[in-house]
Amino acid sequence: MAVFRSGLLVLTTPLASLAPRLAPILTSAARLVNHTLYVHLQPGMSLGAPAQPQSSLVQATFEVLDFITHLYAGADVHRHLDVRVLLTNIGAKSAFLPPLSGSVQNLAHPPEVVLTDFQTLDGSQYNPVKQQLERYATSCYSCCPQLASVLLYPDYGPGELPAESLDVPLPSTIRPASPVARSPKQPVRGYHRGAVGGTFDRLHNAHKVLLSVACILAQEQLVVGVADKDLLKSKLLPELLQPYAERVEHLSEFLVDIKPSLTFDIIPLLDPYGPAGSDPSLEFLVVSEETYRGGMAVNRFRLENDLEELALYQIQLLKDQSHKENEEDKVSSSSFRHRMLGKLLRPPYKRPELPTQLYVIGLTGISGSGKSSVAQRLKGLGAYVIDSDQLGHRAYAPGGPAYQPVVEAFGTDILHKDGIINRKVLGSRVFGNKKQLKILTDIMWPVIARLAREEMEHAMAEGKHVCVIDAAMLLEAGWQDMVHEVWTVVIPETEAIRRIVERDGLSEAAAQSRLQSQMSGQQLVDQSHVVLSTLWEPHVTQRQVEKAWCEFALICRVKGSLVSPDVSTERL
Repeated sequence: MAVFRSGLLVLTTPLASLAPRLAPILTSAARLVNHTLYVHLQPGMSLGAPAQPQSSLVQATFEVLDFITHLYAGADVHRHLDVRVLLTNIGAKSAFLPPLSGSVQNLAHPPEVVLTDFQTLDGSQYNPVKQQLERYATSCYSCCPQLASVLLYPDYGPGELPAESLDVPLPSTIRPASPVARSPKQPVRGYHRGAVGGTFDRLHNAHKVLLSVACILAQEQLVVGVADKDLLKSKLLPELLQPYAERVEHLSEFLVDIKPSLTFDIIPLLDPYGPAGSDPSLEFLVVSEETYRGGMAVNRFRLENDLEELALYQIQLLKDQSHKENEEDKVSSSSFRHRMLGKLLRPPYKRPELPTQLYVIGLTGISGSGKSSVAQRLKGLGAYVIDSDQLGHRAYAPGGPAYQPVVEAFGTDILHKDGIINRKVLGSRVFGNKKQLKILTDIMWPVIARLAREEMEHAMAEGKHVCVIDAAMLLEAGWQDMVHEVWTVVIPETEAIRRIVERDGLSEAAAQSRLQSQMSGQQLVDQSHVVLSTLWEPHVTQRQVEKAWCEFALICRVKGSLVSPDVSTERL
């Protein structure tokens, strides 16, 4: 059967009976849809009746909220799918609940196929039922003109029970901050305005639960705070965070898709309180288990400023059943960023001017990042490593190509008695003096680049097909023009300072000053094809390097390159 880019899954089974069947239903849907899967809840609807079914309001109870959480948790195993539970027909208990308009809702990715869990008695793709399904879908949402329809008959496995015996209560995942015990059938209260906040990097299913609950509670406006600037500094691998504008774009599309009747105010979150701490019109705040204490702090702050407390709704974290070493056991953006290490993030540069027999990787990173240790790991995998620092030493040496120009530019007082350039004296002359530093780099960088090209010739003479240029100043010097890929090693600045102090005997201030004279990790990553990190144990770094090497080897084979690194691609 054809695979569709976008689809609409209409679920008609009562929720308590549907929950145990959800995993195979999602698996069946994931075989047919490969990008965006919208989900429409209409429990109890029959597609077999003669009359055309109409969309009706689903009362938002805690059972509904728990089911939505359960659905997103189950969908996390299908990571290629962008699942979106539509909330237009789900309403919280409120005197100001707007009626269903009956108009067709536009979706960002119009479904190409409509799927359902509704089944005919004989298990067939019964045409009248499919026609009812298609008419129902197009009466609710904007769909592609040639809409296909499929009745799903998932494989529930041996020992399938009758629907009535599958009515198992869902575990409680939403907890309102109230002494009153909640029950599954208890209606959820609606509010005029509320708030939710987060980083929302690479919008994932745990984010979607948080946002969906907030959208159900809010009836008029939802304020969404998106962490930015100082609030990002403590994040793991902040260099790999999506830019603020990109996060807002994805967030906005998702929110408008699931509940277009709401007004969304998406703003940068620059301090821990944000608008939740100061806006008197807000009535509730949705938080996770991790941020519940932050929600309590917001309420204390409001009370101190004579504002009413917000009703807090705490959402249980989603467990990541497939997390690996050094990844969190919850569904999180940090784990997503960790998985990006060693992956090719953008297409390699085409370098027809470079020798066709040689593939060149430029390896860079801030001081203390562990770049040289990564270079040695690549050498162990078969790469020819060119150390730009060693080339610099050769260039400075008496008789070297940069020796005389440097002495002429800076004077003989930079020399030791034996005529060797005193690099400490030279460094003190140029450090902090941009004009003097430019004079030196204008001499050195072209010389080192020429020596690197000579080393490439040596690499080919030795029969090597992969060459790594290890250079802290790779991008500043413009040497990306002579590599196919830029690989950057990142490390938190605090860890880099600690390593520099320990390795070079510098003060913390001197180490920090050295880092400030270089491009930041973020600037390097923005121009990189592969990102690595030495933050964890050595075997974790080795695994990242091998992952990058294997992915690179696969690309070379697909393109028919002569390059053939001697590493298995089983880890891809």
